[in-house]
Amino acid sequence: MWACCSLCWARAPAKLRRGLPAAWGSGWPPAAPYSASAEPSLVRALVYGHHGDPTKVVELKNLESAAVGGSGVHVKMLAAPINPSDINMIQGNYGLLPKLPAVGGNEGVGQVVAVGSSVTGVKPGDWVIPANAGLGTWRTEAVFSEEELIGVPSDIPLQSASTLGVNPCTAYRMLMDFEQLQPGDSVIQNASNSGVGQAVIQIAAALGLRTINVVRDRPDIQKLTDRLKKLGAEHVITEEELRKHEMKNLFKDMPWPRLALNCVGGKSSTELLRHLAPGGTMVTYGGMAKQPVIASVSLLIFKDLKLRGFWLSQWKKDHSPGQFKELILTLCELIHQGQLTAPACSEVPLQDYQRAFEASMQPFSSSKQILTM
Repeated sequence: MWACCSLCWARAPAKLRRGLPAAWGSGWPPAAPYSASAEPSLVRALVYGHHGDPTKVVELKNLESAAVGGSGVHVKMLAAPINPSDINMIQGNYGLLPKLPAVGGNEGVGQVVAVGSSVTGVKPGDWVIPANAGLGTWRTEAVFSEEELIGVPSDIPLQSASTLGVNPCTAYRMLMDFEQLQPGDSVIQNASNSGVGQAVIQIAAALGLRTINVVRDRPDIQKLTDRLKKLGAEHVITEEELRKHEMKNLFKDMPWPRLALNCVGGKSSTELLRHLAPGGTMVTYGGMAKQPVIASVSLLIFKDLKLRGFWLSQWKKDHSPGQFKELILTLCELIHQGQLTAPACSEVPLQDYQRAFEASMQPFSSSKQILTM
């Protein structure tokens, strides 16, 4: 039953896949011959020709796939998420904007169907993810150059593979690069139910770090609290609770945080700063509130706090492709060990993209929308 198509194969339990013929891993029925002579085919893709509201400017169109050249890799996309950065890119207010018209999507996982004669790093049947943003993953298939792709193990869950290249990478680097944290140290973050926030909770737990996780109050706050604690969160508090004097009681049995992770800005970021240990660092990687970070002069002077920013695309520019590959494999190992799972996800067929856009832009959304091809 798992051999009906490559997506079904992708969902099959790893133990079952290991017990079946290797050829089934590349889809069934078998794809076209794995050579550079494969004929171009029509591709369904989500395309936008100008910036604006994604629900208004993105269209599902038929494109013609390019032929596989010497260094080309023909990839059948399996799944691709809708991230906040994807929405910002379509709106035209992101730090990296592709030439228009463009295919949306910066993250996802696909399966190699065919490779060119000079390709050595991947082979048909392999799973691959984008090496950099701007690849355009919201499409059924495409031909990419080998250097645009990174191979990942095909025995990790499909949702984990499709959401591997952005949020977990951001979470890991922020935990590792700004403070020399040791097991038992604490970290405080806002937007804790975001994709990055959920990854921070799990990676921090794997590193022996304790987390204070701030979320917006909502009708189902207890349900969210239970879910985050199941991931490894030690404390889950609301923005309103963060502002109360009683917050100091929390630090009677845990150290004040040396690292704060800010994805909101405005008052929320100011409160994070107030709860940092002297000499601590707040790293800003998003601005959901669309308000500036306001830092008290007294905190900067008398507590010597540091304000930093993080953007994964810039980190990639400053590091080699091999270092990014190493980061991806480190995260895959955490997945194999059961220490890192995908964020809460809702899978939506590509043709129902409007529904996925609307859901992804709803307030208090706790489920990442993943387009399936």
